[in-house]
Amino acid sequence: MKEKMQTCTPASGAVYGLGLIGAAIYFIGTATSFWMGVLGFLKAIVWPVFLVLAAFKELAM
Repeated sequence: MKEKMQTCTPASGAVYGLGLIGAAIYFIGTATSFWMGVLGFLKAIVWPVFLVLAAFKELAM
């Protein structure tokens, strides 16, 4: 009687993937040097953190 819960649906993976690509293009496009581009790519990997942080800032106001 074990039930399997799926925590990540294919649709959420696609949304994250498109967000990753879009964030990488944005952050790397605004970089002024190579290392800022590397930092931009790392930021693109964790873009949902920035989204949630901005939402919490708006809710707190």
